[in-house]
Amino acid sequence: MGTAAGGVGSGPRYVQIADEIVKQIRAGVLKPGDMVPSESELVERYGVSGGTIRKAMVEVRASGLVETRHGKGSIVKNRPPVRHRSSDRFRRSLRRGGQAAYLAESAQSGATAKVSVLYIGPMEVPEDAAQRLGVPAGTQVLARRRLYFRNGTPVETATSYLPWDVVKDIPELFAENPGGGGIYARLEDHGYEFAEFVETLQARPASKAEASELALSPGAPVVHLIREARTTAGLVVEVCDTLMAADQFVFEYRIPATD
Repeated sequence: MGTAAGGVGSGPRYVQIADEIVKQIRAGVLKPGDMVPSESELVERYGVSGGTIRKAMVEVRASGLVETRHGKGSIVKNRPPVRHRSSDRFRRSLRRGGQAAYLAESAQSGATAKVSVLYIGPMEVPEDAAQRLGVPAGTQVLARRRLYFRNGTPVETATSYLPWDVVKDIPELFAENPGGGGIYARLEDHGYEFAEFVETLQARPASKAEASELALSPGAPVVHLIREARTTAGLVVEVCDTLMAADQFVFEYRIPATD
């Protein structure tokens, strides 16, 4: 066993094994919901050490095509990613048609979406969001925290922070369902016309708590996205702090090449 692994070099060999498993998944040999063969099965199949197989599986998990379940092994995922289109997702026409951004994007990917509201109410705004809103840290704002599901699996958490002076006279923003088009449509109904949405993204490993909330493997990659909703009057009326399972989203940006 050790001779077989050493004869081809453990580095190249584990990459070759990982590539073969990924190709089997993409080709449908391993179908959504199938278990990836166990470590002992892969050791026997490829004639290499357990360490080589473990390295190979690190590469396979990095592809985003499988998820690891504690005590059960790795299973092939069954959901294509949502395509996150920066130029389309906040179009006014979608809001007027009663579609909030996440639900519209999920529908385009053929997925069944669900939003669970975890909290709505007053909260002292954290420092980063306070700076973006232009208020002192600890100022009372309205917080709306949601957990987003796709095909029954949690894929995203989001907390919106909205200035109290802006929302206090908009009762729909205190409801679980703010109505068609979501909170942006209600803000526009009350005279806050949007000029732009500014997003900042950072990819990083999930913390233990984040991985648990999103049903991810420990240390799985996530995308931390912070969005500012800016009005034509130059006011930031919402800061949305979002955490997304990285393998569940494709980010597409359109960048003008003109002045």
